[in-house]
Amino acid sequence: MSLKKATLFIILVLIIDQISKVYIKTNFVLGEEVKVFDWFRILFVENEGMAWGAKIPGQYGKLILTLFRLVAICFIGYWLWDSVRKKSSAFLIVAISLIFAGAFGNIIDSVFYGMIFSDSHGELATLFPADGGYGTLFHGKVVDMLYFPLWSGYLPEWIPVWGGQYFTFFEPVFNIADSAITIGVAILIIFNKKAFPKEKKEE
Repeated sequence: MSLKKATLFIILVLIIDQISKVYIKTNFVLGEEVKVFDWFRILFVENEGMAWGAKIPGQYGKLILTLFRLVAICFIGYWLWDSVRKKSSAFLIVAISLIFAGAFGNIIDSVFYGMIFSDSHGELATLFPADGGYGTLFHGKVVDMLYFPLWSGYLPEWIPVWGGQYFTFFEPVFNIADSAITIGVAILIIFNKKAFPKEKKEE
């Protein structure tokens, strides 16, 4: 797989990711939910930190996280370039491309969304508001909207620790970028032997 094809693939994923986020941000109030099926809903939430809502504490936690993401994306980009240069497996290149696109998509939110969007609390956000955005450069919030509550109910009492508690599977709300990263990692795990084929030793 050539670098040109990988780049076009990344751009396609980024376009889908950003269009979905801009649509949700400008058409949903924070916390608004639309039920598509019992097991799938569109729920607008914003993530200020890492995956699963985790955060780096402190005044500069958000800035540190965003800068870390920028450094990480550089390493992923080099990994992609080097893999193409070495003519690695298409499985590996597709996986890295998905991880790169997903990481880059969330970086766009973290870096720019605070500047280009107004707040979503109790009102629809405006793109490029005249009086400025809800935050500053590097302090944007990641837009999430995909929610799959596949099962909800009380756990049996015999289960240790969580027995008798109300539980929802699958609880996290995520976005297209998160999905791309997950699929990319899944490809590396499931198709590990094809992604990293062992070179045949010369007899």
